Amino acid sequence: MSDTGTASLGGVIVATALPYREDATAPAGLAVDYDAYAEHCAWLVGSGCRGVGPNGSLGEYSSLTDEERRRVARTAVEAAGGDGVVVVGVHAPGSHQARRWAELAAEDGADGVLCLPPTLYRANPGEVVAHYEAVASVGLPVMVYNNPIDTKVDLTPALLGEIAQIDGVVAVKEFSGDVRRVLEIRERAPVLDVVAGADDVVLESLLMGATGWFAGFPNVFPAESALLYELATAGRLDEARALYEPLVAAFRWDSRTEFVQAIKLGMDQVGRYGGPCRPPRGPLTAEHRAAVAADMDRAVAALERRRAA
Repeated sequence: MSDTGTASLGGVIVATALPYREDATAPAGLAVDYDAYAEHCAWLVGSGCRGVGPNGSLGEYSSLTDEERRRVARTAVEAAGGDGVVVVGVHAPGSHQARRWAELAAEDGADGVLCLPPTLYRANPGEVVAHYEAVASVGLPVMVYNNPIDTKVDLTPALLGEIAQIDGVVAVKEFSGDVRRVLEIRERAPVLDVVAGADDVVLESLLMGATGWFAGFPNVFPAESALLYELATAGRLDEARALYEPLVAAFRWDSRTEFVQAIKLGMDQVGRYGGPCRPPRGPLTAEHRAAVAADMDRAVAALERRRAA
């Protein structure tokens, strides 16, 4: 585990996928399998990751009922058991809703929150700042989340310089894919931890000074992901590249529309349980399924050769 303190949200924190079991009475015929989710969270922390992030996009938060969403966060906190940090997604259309999710996360024992700009609405910079002021007022450390691809709101380095002045905002999950931003964010908002958000540029981001990885594919490869982070942050570049390069083809699925389905399929391929998704996410097309499986097969084969060496 990372030795960074709880107030810092660095290290490898896994954006957890959420397992379902078939239940005709549940939404879309799929009930959250809380026992399987608890086991998964404990496994990730036990495999060397610093913590878990429930109720992110990968956790299908927008497909959950309010009751399910809160229980997922509570399950993660209980499963981590103080051995790992829990950073709960509080994404919402309005600041009043995001703040309420942050209040519930605080009540339930979370260590921090991850928060997109207002969803479903292209907020202007003043509205974005007000959104984060409301969430930070709850008192938990806040990691803001820049995902301009999905939200259409870009937390530029200049805007992050303003957001960084809010007491309690401690980090940014950077998902633009532009690794040039790591250094510019550090220049304009030096108090923020820059956290790699896209798996397929994680090594590049860490080498430029990112101090965390809020990650998708560690749901599949947690121990190897923790090792990659350690190698990169220790400056052991040759070893980090040797581990990273065979995984990148699989990691690229983290930045594609079908990332949830792809990561769940990857979990299935390595003997974990990924399973189905709730709507609007449907099953992978045959073409996508074959492509994910092939990329995963190459990654698994490379890791097996590494273990045998």
